[in-house]
Amino acid sequence: MHLIVSPIGADTDLRNALQDLQLGRFHAAQDLLRMTGRNWGLRTSRSQLLAAGASEPGVFKMWLDEEPDDPDAAMMWARVLARAALNAHRRGKSRDVVGRAAQLAAQACNRASDLLPECPVPWVDRLQLTQLPYKPEYFDPHAQARPIPWDVLPPTVGVHDHGMYHRGPWPLLREIDARHPGNREGYHRMRQYFQTRQGTAASMDFSCWMVLSEPPSPELWLLPVYALVDKYRKEHGEDGETGTLRFWQTASAGLHATNAYSRWFAQIPPVDYPWVSMTDLSHLAHALVANGETQRAADVLRAMGPYVTAQPWQDVNKVLGRSKNWQDQFLMTRASTLRRWPVAH
Repeated sequence: MHLIVSPIGADTDLRNALQDLQLGRFHAAQDLLRMTGRNWGLRTSRSQLLAAGASEPGVFKMWLDEEPDDPDAAMMWARVLARAALNAHRRGKSRDVVGRAAQLAAQACNRASDLLPECPVPWVDRLQLTQLPYKPEYFDPHAQARPIPWDVLPPTVGVHDHGMYHRGPWPLLREIDARHPGNREGYHRMRQYFQTRQGTAASMDFSCWMVLSEPPSPELWLLPVYALVDKYRKEHGEDGETGTLRFWQTASAGLHATNAYSRWFAQIPPVDYPWVSMTDLSHLAHALVANGETQRAADVLRAMGPYVTAQPWQDVNKVLGRSKNWQDQFLMTRASTLRRWPVAH
């Protein structure tokens, strides 16, 4: 089986829209989002990939200029401005430059929310912006009207609120949940906030706390797997330390991987595989293989078909100091796993 490195997977409508964007045309993306409608989970994931995959973000500004009252155009412009602000910070731009980019993104989020208040995506973008080195409440347009302190999780909001002591942008996550409970990207943005602002331990605390009781969405069972990847990068870096394989062969890593398999993946009808996050499938397949759960890993690899995302395979391969290209290593792993378990269980 050949290999296609892409987060899009088998979503051909999304792939066609991205190809159109790369040619400077937005009409296929416009049609795609209109067709996606109020499916908030799919709207969130497709808009994220459209913003990430467009070679020239200005195409969204062109769309917005032509149709200033189009909620999809406003939402996509907020998407690309939020990404631009984060990228400016990561490239080491000055605080003034990053601050101005963040302000423009926040304004675009406000406009998108005004045009379609029930859409969770602008709130997801606001939560993404809290990774920047500013007070997170700056990105909450209703901060002044909320209880003080702003960043403390009230103990009576829901079952997941018990025992979570880390401060964070909880009001933004609640706004997302009010529009789309368990929004995948929203919860991953919260995990990234803790990873960026408070460190790996806080990210792991949040991820494990979320799965202590039934998460609001089954795909959130993968949160601890992502947190483990963050921890792996922090502990092992690029030094190729010995013993790194044992990191994945612990009881806790195995529990998180098998829980994600049984509570999330095993419940997905095969007909829905084209719309499942390829990044999620790649992370789950890696965690299962690394923990020796090759029969379950084979099921996930079959669902992935010819597709894969670079992460986490690329970083793990680098840390281990392997001379092979990560794609070659993945192909070997996939082939041997599927040979061993040729039939789904």
